[in-house]
Parts: sequence; structure tokens; C-alpha cells
Amino acid sequence: MQEFFMDYGLWLLVALLVIIALVFLLSGKRKAEQPVEPAALPAPVAAPIAAPPPTPTPFVDPIIAAPVAAAPVVVEPVAPVVPTEPVVPVTSVDPIVEPEPIPVSPAVAAVTDEPDDLLRLKGVGPKLKALLVELGVTRYAQVAAWGDADIAAIDAKLGNFKGRPVRDQWVDQAKYLAAGDIAGFEAKYGKL
Repeated sequence: MQEFFMDYGLWLLVALLVIIALVFLLSGKRKAEQPVEPAALPAPVAAPIAAPPPTPTPFVDPIIAAPVAAAPVVVEPVAPVVPTEPVVPVTSVDPIVEPEPIPVSPAVAAVTDEPDDLLRLKGVGPKLKALLVELGVTRYAQVAAWGDADIAAIDAKLGNFKGRPVRDQWVDQAKYLAAGDIAGFEAKYGKL
């Protein structure tokens, strides 16, 4: 029997201490997870114009220290700011400058007033289409008639899409689509 305690007794003692430590640690977590009732708040005061920044609350370990009630916060009203210079009323407003639309020659203008679907051009997505419509570009015939100066003028207004007209060959694509040559377009640029 004495040999049993010599061989296994030490291990039993260590296992018992580990179990006690785990129980202690887990019981401490439950105490930390229990909700703490907030202190009673004072009656609301008129809202100040500018509140001071909140002061940081020091960390208190809930296992070691007893809960401490928070001190009531006193907010003093701030005096309104009075301008030192006279306020001058605005009498005129600058007009909003609209981007100039690309002119369409009468020979190129389509019979209907409906715009073409610019999304059919490869490299033109919904955002780019909206930007082109804002710039006054609504027809394939307009794009097909662009020269180098027109491409440079439009490219300067495309922002993040700069370089797309040349890189995606919009003028060539638009020539096929304006002429209604879908087979030629699909042979060169892929299925619509």
C-alpha cells in the first residue's frame, strides 16, 4: 500500500491541485461575466453647446478589487460664441458650370430621340456610361465621329477612366455599332 502512494500518490495530488485551480479560474470568470447594475444617473440637464472630451476610466480587475460606484458627472453650460467680425450676407450665387456636351452633326443625329446603349461598347460599364451621358455622349455615331482632339477632350474629363477610349478602341467599336454591323463587331470584339 505504501508503494501505491509513493508511485501514484504524487500524481493524484498534482491532478487534484489542477482540478482545484480550474474550478477557481472558472468560478472567477462567472463573477466577471455577471452584469453590474449602472449607478443612478442624475436628471438630464440642458444640452451644452460643446461637451468636454470624456475622461478615461482606469481599469479595475473585478476579481481583485471590489466594485466602485462612479462619481456623478457635472456638466457646466458653455457660453455661446459671438463673432467678432460683422457677417456679410451673400447677395449673388455663382452659377453651376455644366460640362459642354459633344455636338452632334445633323447628318449623324439619329431619327429617334432614344440614346444608344453605350454599355454594348467593350470597356464601358454602368459608372462610365453615366459619366459619358453627363458629358453629353449618348450615341454610337457621336463616338464614331470623334477625332484625336475629341478623344483628348473627353479623356481629360474621365477621371479614373482616363485612357479608356484609346485602349478599348471605342471609336472603332462605335463605327460598327452605328452602322448596325453586329456581325463585324462580334468578329473583331467578341459576342455582344
